[in-house]
Parts: sequence; C-alpha cells; structure tokens
Amino acid sequence: MNSYQKALEKREEQHLLRHLPLLSEGIDFYSNDYLGFAQSQELKKQIEFEAQKAPLSNGATGSRLLSGNSEYAETVENQVAAFHNVEAALTYSSGYTANLGLISCLAVRDTTLVTDALIHASLIDGVRLGCSKKVRFRHNDINDLEAQLKKVNGQKVVVVESVYSMDGDICPLQQAVEICRENDAMVIVDEAHSIGIFGYNGNGMTQELGLEDAVTARIITYGKAPGIHGAAVVGPQWLKDYQTNFSRSLIFSTAPSPHQFASISAMYSYLPKADKQRNELKEIIRYFIEKRSEHDGEWLPSNAHIQSLIIPGNLQVTKRANKLMAAGINALPIRRPSVPKGRERIRFCLHAYNTKEEIDKLFNVLCAKR
Repeated sequence: MNSYQKALEKREEQHLLRHLPLLSEGIDFYSNDYLGFAQSQELKKQIEFEAQKAPLSNGATGSRLLSGNSEYAETVENQVAAFHNVEAALTYSSGYTANLGLISCLAVRDTTLVTDALIHASLIDGVRLGCSKKVRFRHNDINDLEAQLKKVNGQKVVVVESVYSMDGDICPLQQAVEICRENDAMVIVDEAHSIGIFGYNGNGMTQELGLEDAVTARIITYGKAPGIHGAAVVGPQWLKDYQTNFSRSLIFSTAPSPHQFASISAMYSYLPKADKQRNELKEIIRYFIEKRSEHDGEWLPSNAHIQSLIIPGNLQVTKRANKLMAAGINALPIRRPSVPKGRERIRFCLHAYNTKEEIDKLFNVLCAKR
C-alpha cells in the first residue's frame, strides 16, 4: 500500500472520506441554485438565443492572450462592467480560478494580505500561492481588523466575503470599508453568495450599500444564484490590465468558450427580471428563521439563505444528515477539515422554490426522537 492509499485509509477511519454524491430525488436544501435559475427554461431559451450571436467555434481554442479572445468576449465583459457600475470586468472559467488568479497576483512581496478568518478555500489558496505577508483577523470582527491594519506597514489588501458560505452570516461591509479607508487599505470582496440576491436587480451586496467606488475588486461568481458557470473580477481598468499581465490562472488557461460568454450575457439580461424569485426567497428565509427559533439545536446566527446547524463530530453529523435523506430531504453534512473540529454541521441552503410545507417537514424530522 502506497502513502496515498494510506492517506485514504486514514480518512476513512476518521469518517472523513469524501465521495462524489449522487443524491436521489428529494427536497432540495443543499444546492446553490438559490433563485432556481439553473432549472429555468426561460433562461435556457435566452441562452440559446444569445448563443446565436456568439462566434461559431465550439471552444475558445486558446488562452485569452493567444487565440481565445474575441470582440464578442469583450462586448460581454463591457456588459458585465456596466451592470456592476465599474470600469472593467475580466472573465474566468470558474469562481475558483478567479479567486486563485486575482489573490495570488496581488500577493506580491511589498504587500500584506489581511484576510477574514473564514474566507473560502479558493481565496486561501490564492494567498498561499503569493509572496506577500499574511495576517488574519477574527471573523467579522471590525475592531480586530482595525488592530491588525495598524500593525502593518506598506501596501495593504483586505479580503472579505459579503455572505460567508459556511456560516451564512453577512460581512459588516460598510464598517470594514470605512476602516480600510482610514488605514489606506484596498478592499477585495467575494460576492459569490450575494450576487443575484442582494442589491438592486441582484447586483450584489457592494452595490446595495453604494460602495462600488470604495471597493477595489469584486469577484462575481456565476455558479450560485446566477445558475450558470464562470466568474468575473470587476473593478478599475488598471486591475484588469494588471491581471492580464500577472494572473497565472488567466494567462495559462484556455479561455471560456463562446457559449459560456453567451450564457453570462443572457443571465445578466434575465437577472433584473427576477424580483419575484428574490421576494419568494426572502419569505422562505423569514419562515425558516421563525421555525429555527423553535428548535433547540445550536444554530449559527444568519439572516441569509445559508443556515447551519452545528452537530459536533464527523460521524454524528453524517448520521443526522442520513436521517434527513432517508426522509426525502437532501441536506449534506459539512465535516472537518472543511470546518474546524467540533464545528461540524448540516448546512441548509434555501431557495425561492422551497415551500413552507417543506420547511415544516424538515423541522419535524430534525425534532423527531433519534
């Protein structure tokens, strides 16, 4: 047995071994399709129509710096930039490659990255790939952010998320931006779990708060509420130029296909029409929180569409999730190392298409004697 197989065996002993799930049909409390866009036939038709305007090739044929660029790609990026009220947008093939490429190329030797303790793994990996100094501040703790910034000299870049993917809580972004302004620090906001849901026409938390000019860069991920695939980094023109020269996951990756650009363009045309879905989601969140208050488990404080019930221990949380799935409720356990030991949880993702009856069923199963 080689060392890699031994590592797998150890994970299995610790109830940590991951598998690619094929869940049976059931009530969806686990996907990121918050607004139902991924299953929208109307959006599908709009994508098919928009794809007729795209270049005829099936693939990009190369990186954006070789043969993978086109007038159509640049037109779509201008559409993205206009929607987000910035000078420029740069498209990546996924949210992961966007975070990896942006953060790693900003993490140069004369810079200190100051990051929230609970940023996403892709942001952490971008930090690790860079050469900068690294400082973490306590999660959503504005006082600690200020204290850490005052210790740092030279160029400073603060990295936060607008809505955190595991805890479901919201960054105090207005205060964070003000602290960064006072301490001459740039601000990077990962909008993965707020795009489509927050802001006018679903343009995200930063724009809801009117902070476009105060935030250096936003990562807009399309695989969650937008229901498609890919991501864009939006911000000033110099940032797009800088990434074009120094972002390795952009420079050395095949560009998104013409069809992917068409999907992005169609989604942005569709997104402003989704007020009904956004309002339905708000009502589902309100009802879930009402029911949550009647349940005696350890719920993380969240007013958003991500709700987490702490169940310590990988084996224990898996058993509870399996109980839900046996009842036709699809909700997955989040185990260490994805979360700290003792903070294992079932994460419930709420959707515009969930019903109050489904939430009632969920809590009935959770509250039933084990």
